[in-house]
Amino acid sequence: METYIQWMVELLAAFVAVCVVLSLHEFAHAFVAYKCGDPTPKFYGRLTVNPVAHFDPLGLIMFTVAGFGWAKPVPINPNNFKKYKKGLALTAVAGVVMNYITAFLFCPLFLIVLYYVRVPWWPLQQFLYQTTYFLFAYSLGFCVFNLIPLPPLDGWRVVQAVNKSRGKVYRFFERYGNMILLILIGIHFLVNFMTNYGATALLGSYLSYIDVLGYIMSFATQILGWPISEFWGLIF
Repeated sequence: METYIQWMVELLAAFVAVCVVLSLHEFAHAFVAYKCGDPTPKFYGRLTVNPVAHFDPLGLIMFTVAGFGWAKPVPINPNNFKKYKKGLALTAVAGVVMNYITAFLFCPLFLIVLYYVRVPWWPLQQFLYQTTYFLFAYSLGFCVFNLIPLPPLDGWRVVQAVNKSRGKVYRFFERYGNMILLILIGIHFLVNFMTNYGATALLGSYLSYIDVLGYIMSFATQILGWPISEFWGLIF
């Protein structure tokens, strides 16, 4: 029973963190595009931090259970930008920049809960701990994850912006990019699931060699997260 409660608390904490991280990411895209002269995000109701406006059901489920996912891409019309190339570039990087900033801001919140917050009811204590940790870790993970050049991620927007020749390789990834992304997320989920159970831990360790997203998360939390952790570590 206690294990079941822990699992439910962790799932709820992951869902709350995903709602915050995804919403801020997409709002950043919409806000920067709007400021660059494109009213399209506002017209489609995306100039908001309301999570409902940004959810992609499948991407939300993937993010909650596997730690990686996506939101609905913010619709933009680059022809409305005051400066086409500048507006396109700023809009493309706005989401990942926002995620890195939020990771910097969520890190001390996590450390405060870790070191100073004590709640008598352990499920609430666990929820606070897991939520603040996921806010920090998911912000970093989503920052790097979105740079992968596969649709519907931001990395693919960059490819679209700089690639004028739509050759066979481009068309292949445009057509099968979503499927490739789902396979990568599925492998990551299986590795995490199997390594938590003795009977399948060995198989999970073998699968971990092809867990591309696992390497990305490690890079995000260990390399990109290092300056943030070191800075706040000086204070805490």
